[in-house]
Amino acid sequence: MDANTFIEAKELYYPFDIVPEYWDWLVYQGSLQNLKVPVEIYTEINGANQDKKYHDELAKWARTVDVKSNLVLDEELDYGLVNTVITQGYVASPTEADLLKMGRDPFLIAYALTDPQNITVVTTEASKPTKKGANRHVPDVCKHFGVQCCNTFSLVRSLGFSTNWKKSV
Repeated sequence: MDANTFIEAKELYYPFDIVPEYWDWLVYQGSLQNLKVPVEIYTEINGANQDKKYHDELAKWARTVDVKSNLVLDEELDYGLVNTVITQGYVASPTEADLLKMGRDPFLIAYALTDPQNITVVTTEASKPTKKGANRHVPDVCKHFGVQCCNTFSLVRSLGFSTNWKKSV
């Protein structure tokens, strides 16, 4: 899951005070190994980057033991795959500005490349095939590498989220 899936869910459609069940459900799905967040993405939502806007309810939630132990992917990253994603999916010779623009998206896609038939990248970005270089969107880079990609709403439908999900467990 990309950081934007958490940030937009908190701000737009699953605020903690209105749909707390969603956040419990994410942790539960993580415990079942259905959802995972690479550590590089996790640090974007847990406030570790010291950005004031992330020292909020999302950051507090992300720092809980349940979230860390159930949602954070415990897997070594193949940095060669990250390099491949950057140089073949975005731009062959990236500048510092390019790397900043790409953010941590190449890490997310690199993890998915370890098992592209069974790992799906979840993002709120929409495909924009006309974007080039460091401006490419996650769905387009995923498509380039044969990695499955979906949005938050596809995720919740495929895994059956509802506000009374605990009754079915």
